[in-house]
Amino acid sequence: MKRLLLVYSLLIIAFLVYLMNYQSRESIASLDGTPKGLQGEMDEKYVMVTFQAGIDYWKNILKGFEDGAQALNVSVEYQGAAQYDVNEQITVLEQVIARKPSGIALSAIHPDALDVTIYKAIEAGIPVVLFDSDAPKSNAYSYIGTNNYNAGVTAAHEIADMINHSGKVAVITIPNQQNQIDRLNGFQETIEKQFPNIELVAIKDGEGNQLVARQVASDILTEHPDLKGIFATEANGGVGVGEATLQLKKGNQVKIVSFDTDKQTLDMVKDGTITATIAQGTWDMGYWSLNYLFHLQHDLIKPQMDPYTSEILPKMDTGIAVVTKRNVDKYYAK
Repeated sequence: MKRLLLVYSLLIIAFLVYLMNYQSRESIASLDGTPKGLQGEMDEKYVMVTFQAGIDYWKNILKGFEDGAQALNVSVEYQGAAQYDVNEQITVLEQVIARKPSGIALSAIHPDALDVTIYKAIEAGIPVVLFDSDAPKSNAYSYIGTNNYNAGVTAAHEIADMINHSGKVAVITIPNQQNQIDRLNGFQETIEKQFPNIELVAIKDGEGNQLVARQVASDILTEHPDLKGIFATEANGGVGVGEATLQLKKGNQVKIVSFDTDKQTLDMVKDGTITATIAQGTWDMGYWSLNYLFHLQHDLIKPQMDPYTSEILPKMDTGIAVVTKRNVDKYYAK
């Protein structure tokens, strides 16, 4: 018995010595400022730049951007054009560049109108990554967001199934924004190649505006009273289309596939006005944009290609999901 107690005592003493040694090393690390894992400095600022600043759509992306900053111990800032205006976004971007941030994450309102300004940022040593909406010839270091062509393909298959692969459909989109262009191309090419009994009778500009989209949808439904489906490539357009079908009492006839998961869209999915909407990985766009910028700023990764000669940006697809009445409750903000 005495021998057993002695063994236990030695084991307890050994454990206490180990614990004291571990705590001592941790204390020393904290006192001398040795970083624990990948960490930056709080005066290291990264800026997220959008258009139509303040709309609900950006909130989850900004949350991902902020969460990434918290994990890396750096600070972030959000700036954006108040309106859907190319020149205003260029002005905002110029102002951000003048303050020399550690990196810029940008959603481009136009595929090429911001290229010169993005070039200025890179020339000034400021890494730029694009998220949400691409500027494919801009020489930015990456695009992080939805593969919008594939999202358009998914929307085409969804609406085809809803109308039993036959009938007239239409699209309401924004013609000069890269993510919208890609969604339209994916949808249109899929309908034309895979569904010969579906006719795409109209492609119209909803201007990213709910009221405009409602009027455009009303005009299409008046011209084509037997229309069976509408694909709205962005959220405001989807809500406008939904309002038009309710106004014309065509809710049971016209199937709507929309985009994104703002509350108005989700409410319309829940009550059946919108049949389905495409959810994007918005938090991932913000989180991975911040991480990629941090790694570029700290020379932890090198761009795969020379940004001044590259014709193809390295890209990260943040994925999509189809939201219907069956799973809509999971997408409301908690």
